[in-house]
Amino acid sequence: MKKILIWSAVTIAAVVLIMWKLGANKKANETKTEFVKKSNAGDVPVLVEKVAKSDFSEGFLANGNFTPFRELSYLAETSGRITKLMVDEGTVVKQGQALAHVDGEILSTDLQAAKTNLEQLRVDKERYEAAFKTGGVTKKQVDDATLQYELAKTKYAAASRRVGDTYIKAPISGVINKKYVEQGAYLSPGNKMFDIVDVSRLKLAVSVPEIQVVNLKEGDKVRVTSSVFPEVNYEGRVSFIAAKGDNTLNYPVEMEVTNSGDKQLRAGMYGTAHFEMKNAVPAILVARSAFIGGVNSNQVYVLENNTAKVRKVIAGRIYGDRVEIREGLNEGETVITSGQINLVDGSKVSVQK
Repeated sequence: MKKILIWSAVTIAAVVLIMWKLGANKKANETKTEFVKKSNAGDVPVLVEKVAKSDFSEGFLANGNFTPFRELSYLAETSGRITKLMVDEGTVVKQGQALAHVDGEILSTDLQAAKTNLEQLRVDKERYEAAFKTGGVTKKQVDDATLQYELAKTKYAAASRRVGDTYIKAPISGVINKKYVEQGAYLSPGNKMFDIVDVSRLKLAVSVPEIQVVNLKEGDKVRVTSSVFPEVNYEGRVSFIAAKGDNTLNYPVEMEVTNSGDKQLRAGMYGTAHFEMKNAVPAILVARSAFIGGVNSNQVYVLENNTAKVRKVIAGRIYGDRVEIREGLNEGETVITSGQINLVDGSKVSVQK
């Protein structure tokens, strides 16, 4: 009997609590409804801002990694044993400098034979030409002798080139970054010998969004910094702008960076390009919150005699919480930046401070 009385008391208390909560919720809803009714019936409170042109910096930063201005892998063009190796990894070389020498004894013999044959055919050619003047030989015999002489000249030039190729020379200036051969090794055409990189200048490749890439052109000067030498400013120049962007509408841009001074940059280091637009044109910027339903709607409320009027605009570039207005607004007008959810075209408003 006692348990029944306890359970009955608990049940009654729960019912009372539920009824009280429902009543409180109803009262709160009625209060909100009354507020909305009054707001709709009277002036809607809003926040506004004046439309004005402002000078703003269109400069931006882009990050990337430095790469060599030029680099190549040197492949052997001749066969033979390396008799002398003149460079090592880290050696600075100039274009045309000898890097190695390949045994060319057999090639030198071939060159001497080609030279002797060329000299003999030259004498024969001159003899035939002299005999032709006295009628001793025919014109065809002279032509044949001339042809043999020209062929011998070609063979001699080829033999000279092969002998010259025994002295392996640097095709570009730079640093021997990697050496793949040693003195005494036997070479065959196509064997990899050296990696040469030119870091007297570097390239910095970055990605630039479509909004900014339209302001760039080849030849523009760019200030470049590096995380390893943050106190140093390097001079860069735009050398390439891609004609096509990627799927994220970013465009590859490359700059040539002069690498001079005591604090030398190396390929692979991290760099930052500081694009500075000095000729920034004043533009109208409004708060992003001024747009009805978002920037893509291209609609804002303009305040006219305490009345909200819908205005069609053309939005441009977005800078954080500010949006450029290309057309549709004039300096001195007032746009509503908050409270639009309670507005329709023609609503009366009261400006809140």
